[in-house]
Amino acid sequence: MTTPTFAIVGRPNVGKSTLFNRLVGRKLALVDDRPGVTRDRREGDGRLGHLAFRIIDTAGLEEADEGSLLGRMRAQTEAAIQDADVVLFVIDARTGLLPADRPFAELVRRSGKPVILLANKAEGAAGLSGAYEAFGLGLGDPVAISAEHGEGLGELFAALSQFFPEDDDEEDGDEADAPGKPLHVAIVGRPNAGKSTLINRMVGEERLLTGPEAGITRDSISLDWEWRGRGVKLFDTAGLRKRARVEDKLEKLSVADALRAVRFAEVVVVLLDATIPFEKQDLTIVDLIESEGRALVIGLNKWDLVADRPGLLKELREDATRLLPQVRGAAVVPLSGLAGEGIDRLMQAVTDTYEVWNKRISTPRINRWLADALSANPPPAVSGRRIKIRYMTQVKARPPHFAIFGNQLDALPKSYTRYLVNGIREAFELPGVPIRLSLRTSKNPFDREKR
Repeated sequence: MTTPTFAIVGRPNVGKSTLFNRLVGRKLALVDDRPGVTRDRREGDGRLGHLAFRIIDTAGLEEADEGSLLGRMRAQTEAAIQDADVVLFVIDARTGLLPADRPFAELVRRSGKPVILLANKAEGAAGLSGAYEAFGLGLGDPVAISAEHGEGLGELFAALSQFFPEDDDEEDGDEADAPGKPLHVAIVGRPNAGKSTLINRMVGEERLLTGPEAGITRDSISLDWEWRGRGVKLFDTAGLRKRARVEDKLEKLSVADALRAVRFAEVVVVLLDATIPFEKQDLTIVDLIESEGRALVIGLNKWDLVADRPGLLKELREDATRLLPQVRGAAVVPLSGLAGEGIDRLMQAVTDTYEVWNKRISTPRINRWLADALSANPPPAVSGRRIKIRYMTQVKARPPHFAIFGNQLDALPKSYTRYLVNGIREAFELPGVPIRLSLRTSKNPFDREKR
C-alpha cells in the first residue's frame, strides 16, 4: 500500500507546527507564540495509533506578492497542497473563525483534495465554542483537538482512518482507538459491594485481597486481562462512602484515587449489592460518572442471594430508568462475583456500551430527525418571538456531544433541551451514556451593543 501524505495548512499561529511535532512524535519543527516561525515545508514520518503516513508542515497562509518572501512561502504551501493526498486545514478555536481563514479555505477547496477541518486549541469551553464557528467554512464537520495537550486525538484518528484501506484498521473496529489498546474498565461502588471478589473471578486468581471487612481496598489497582481475545485493563477501586462519613486522611486519599480511576476509564461498572440496591450513595456515584462523561453499566452483584429473581430484575430495571434519567437505558446486569456467574453478560454489556459511547451520527441524519422533532413540538416563544433552531450537528464522541445553532437559544427552557436529549437518545439508540448538548446562538449584526 502507498503511504498517504497529509499536508497541514492554515493561517499563521494556529498551531500547525505543534500538531506536526505531535504526529511525528518529536520536536522537529520550531514552535513559538509569534506568527511566521515556519517558512519552509518540513516533512516527517507521522504516526497515530497504527496509522503510518507522511506529514508536511507548511508556512502560514498569507496574502502577498509573488516575488516577496511571504509570496514565496505561500507558493511553498500551495506546492505542499498539490503534493498531498489529504489537506489538514487548521483554524484556531480560541479566536474562532477569522476573515483571514476564508480565502484560504477557498484555496484548499479549489485544489480538489479531500479536506479534514481541524479546530485546534479547543481545550476548555472557550475553545469548544470557537470550534463551532468552523462549520461556517463549508468544509465539513470540524474535528476539535488540542495539539499541545494531546486532546481529541481519538477523533483525529477516526478522521484519518477513512484514507487507509479497511484491512489496515484494527480488527475490533473501534476507529477511535489505537490497535491493541486495551479497553479501560473501572469497577466502582459502595464499600463491601464485592468489587475485588468480582475482579478476582474475572482474572482467574486471588489477585486482590478480599474479606468480609469493608474498606480493604485502598489503592486503585489496575490489572491487565483478556476477554474473548480483546485486551481489557480493569481498575479495582476503594469503596465510595458518603462524603460526610469520610474522615480518615488515608480514606480521603483512597477516594481521590478511585475518582481518578473513573476519569481514566472509558466504561465504568457501578457494582450494587443486589440485596440492598439503589441507595442514595449509588445514585451519587452515577452522577459523578455522568459528569465525567463516562459510559455506564450497572452490575447487580450477589444475585445468587436473591429470591424471585425474574420479578426483582424487572423491578430494578424500572427503578434504574426512573432514578437515573441522565443515563437512561443503562444496562442492568445480574451477576455473582463469588460464584462466577454473569461475567460474560457483564462484559458484553460493557463492550456494547463502549460502542455507543464512541458512536458518531452524520449531520444530515441528525437534521432530518430535528425537523420532525421541531414539527412535533416547536420551541416556545419568548417576548412574542419564537425561538428558532436552525440546525444541529455532532461535534464530538466519547460521550456523544451535539451542538444546536439558532437564535435566542439562551432563552430555551431546560424542559425543551431535555425533550431534545431524550429524543436523540431514543432515535439514535444511545442508551447508558451521557449526552452533551451545547447551544450556539447566531450573532446578530444589527445588535449595536454586541457590535
